[in-house]
Amino acid sequence: QRRELLDVAYPGDIIGIPNHGTLQLGDTLTEGEELQFTGLPFFSPEIFQTVELADPMRGKQLKLGLTQLGEEGAIQVFRPHAGGALLLGAVGTLQFEVVAHRLKHEYGVDTRLASAKYQMARWVTADDPRELKRFIDTNGHRVAYDAVDAPTFLASFGAELSVAQESWKLINFHRLREHAGLVFQTHMDG
Repeated sequence: QRRELLDVAYPGDIIGIPNHGTLQLGDTLTEGEELQFTGLPFFSPEIFQTVELADPMRGKQLKLGLTQLGEEGAIQVFRPHAGGALLLGAVGTLQFEVVAHRLKHEYGVDTRLASAKYQMARWVTADDPRELKRFIDTNGHRVAYDAVDAPTFLASFGAELSVAQESWKLINFHRLREHAGLVFQTHMDG
């Protein structure tokens, strides 16, 4: 692999920036001009798997690996409200294979992935924070939090989602979540 330090980058250049959680997918770097973009969409996953460690002593490495892979958009990671194994969400099964391979080879973590009972997810919001809290408290066994701690309703089948939507009229169920990203701006003199 060839690596060089750059002082200047041009449109179309692909650059890597050492980063430990400061920059996320969708963030923008600019010099001078203020920019405002619409959000980068995160689509609700359609396939879920639980992830467990083959070696329980590698928990820190698993957390680091899943955090970084989630930040780069390789997989969506959900933490169940009621506790338990982390859930991985994807749109296609290949994503799970890629994540398992990368966890093993980049983070030294052997994992066991198993199909989860969920088949759909919807991010939930409400105009009234108390109503959202009531929804989460009532449905805690079907709620998980994504990488930015956005509450997500998990359903095993379509009818379960429909019943929740009918029963909770003041809760908004979203198929996608937008990440607006941050704009890092510098003003260079000279």
